[in-house]
Amino acid sequence: MEGALTEAPTAAVTGMDRRAFGEFVGPRGELASYAFGWTTGSDPHVARLSVGIGAGNPGGGTFHAVVFENGNGHAFSLTDDPFERVPEGGPDLTADQARAHPDLPFVWAVADLVFQRDRRAWWMLHWLLRTPGVQTAEVFERQEPILHVRHDAGDGVWHLSGASRADRGTAKAGHLNHAIDEDPSLLAVLDLAPGGSATRTGAGSPWSGRFPA
Repeated sequence: MEGALTEAPTAAVTGMDRRAFGEFVGPRGELASYAFGWTTGSDPHVARLSVGIGAGNPGGGTFHAVVFENGNGHAFSLTDDPFERVPEGGPDLTADQARAHPDLPFVWAVADLVFQRDRRAWWMLHWLLRTPGVQTAEVFERQEPILHVRHDAGDGVWHLSGASRADRGTAKAGHLNHAIDEDPSLLAVLDLAPGGSATRTGAGSPWSGRFPA
C-alpha cells in the first residue's frame, strides 16, 4: 500500500532527495512497513531501503539496505547505516544482526514485492538504471505535454511525444527519470511491457493503450 512521498532539495541544491513510504500485509496477515529513497545527483549512484517488522515485539527490528545497479537489474545489500524510521519497525539492526535474523527471508520477500508493485519504486529504478528516454523537441522544451508513450521492444528505450509528429532529426535523447521528474503522471504507465504503448488526449487525462496483462 503506497503511502507518502516526500521531496526536498539537497543541502547543496545539486539534486532532489525523494523518500517514499508504504505498508505491506502478507498472505497470513504479516505486517511490515517500508521506506525507500534516492537523491538525484548523488555519488555513489545508489538508493536506500528500510523495512521494519515486529514493532514492540522482542524479535522486531528495522533492516536497512542499499540498492544498486546489478547487470541489467538491481540488487540489495544490507548496511549498518540506518535510512528511515518506519511504523512497524523496531531497533535499527546492523548488517550482521540482520543476516542472523530468522525473518530475513521475509524481509527480502517484502523488498522484492515492493519493487514490483510500488510505482514510486519503478521511478527510482529508472533513475538507478539510467533508463534511456527519447523525447520530441516540443516535449523536451515543455511546449507540449506528453500524450504518447512507447516502450520499444527491441532496445528497451522509452519514446515520449506530444501532439506534434515525432521527428528523429530533432529528438532529444536523455533518461526516462527526468521526464517523470517533470510529469509524475507518467507513473501510471511505467508498467508498460516492451512493445507496449499508451496515449491520452491531454495533460491530466487518463491513459489508454496496450498495457501488460
